[in-house]
Amino acid sequence: MIEEYRICSKCVMDTTDMDITFNEEGVCNHCVNYDLQMSRLPQGGERDNQLKLIVDKIRNNGKGNEYDCIIGLSGGVDSTYVAYYVKKILGLRPLAVHLDNGWNSELSVMNIENIVKTLDIDLFTYVMDWEEFKDIQLSFLKCSTPDSEIPTDHAIFTILRKISKKYKVDYVINGINLKTEGHHPLSWSQGHIDFGYIKSVHKLFGSKKIKTFPHGNIFTIFEDRLSSKWVNILNYIDYNKEEAKKLITSELGWRDYGGKHFESIYTRFYQGYILPKKFNIDKRKMHFSSLICAGEMTREKALEYLKEETYPKELQIEDREYAIKKFGITDQEFEEIMNRPVKSYFDYDSYYGKLLKSKSVKKLIQLLKRFIK
Repeated sequence: MIEEYRICSKCVMDTTDMDITFNEEGVCNHCVNYDLQMSRLPQGGERDNQLKLIVDKIRNNGKGNEYDCIIGLSGGVDSTYVAYYVKKILGLRPLAVHLDNGWNSELSVMNIENIVKTLDIDLFTYVMDWEEFKDIQLSFLKCSTPDSEIPTDHAIFTILRKISKKYKVDYVINGINLKTEGHHPLSWSQGHIDFGYIKSVHKLFGSKKIKTFPHGNIFTIFEDRLSSKWVNILNYIDYNKEEAKKLITSELGWRDYGGKHFESIYTRFYQGYILPKKFNIDKRKMHFSSLICAGEMTREKALEYLKEETYPKELQIEDREYAIKKFGITDQEFEEIMNRPVKSYFDYDSYYGKLLKSKSVKKLIQLLKRFIK
């Protein structure tokens, strides 16, 4: 574990990531991995050819169906641009899927309505059972790991799979991309596809039964990597986030939230208030670092931004009061949660943890890695 403070000489990732390492030039492991992964992505004509092959497969596979692909739609930059690109540029017939976990901002609702109306895309919205989901979210706050967004992320991917099966549409297109999202410290969040983790945390800290929460199983850990029909479409184009913002603003009337994933009030509060204050984690560092490596932001500008508040203090106070009221807890209970000792994913039972302890599964994982590479 790094004891003295250091910051990457290339990006703005630093030793607030307890697992970070640096090479002789002072470049962090995240930048090294970013460059390696980017070098493996197709470029130029090869990239265009691969995209054409994928689109042709989606069209052929979707013949006779009302939709030929599923897209996740949060109302954020990436998912909004995917909706525009898939419908307007590629000419596909997507069904947009949105998960309402009870924390949508008014602006996100308005953006989503404008997007689907302007693009003439059908929208399927899955509304979570709030009392059940509230209990799960509170469990994650009480367990004291930096993973309180895990239940939402897990539910989103589960719903996308279920809707894909329901409508017999094999291809799910999403906005996950390496270029602007390539820095992701595991010490800052992990366990997104691990329902075993969610289940064990809820068992310890929850009070209700999980009846309707959308979830995967132990096989989900391998499912996404083994499936060739989960398409990260932005990896096949020359994606530029600022240019994407300008386009969706002018073409779709999209309005900015002021931060990555801030379309959700809870995400805004969690990433902008709880993570920095309780865990000393500022996720802007990983977001800015990817943009620096992508050539979309200078390191100097990122360092300037990081001197500013994560988001306006007045709004932080409003969000804090709103979250406490929505969770049905007192100010004192919230402060008690904030003051609990910090834990990690590995302090709780999980499917992945069980797999790591299994000798036979260790051998299987090594075999699978050989085929996946």
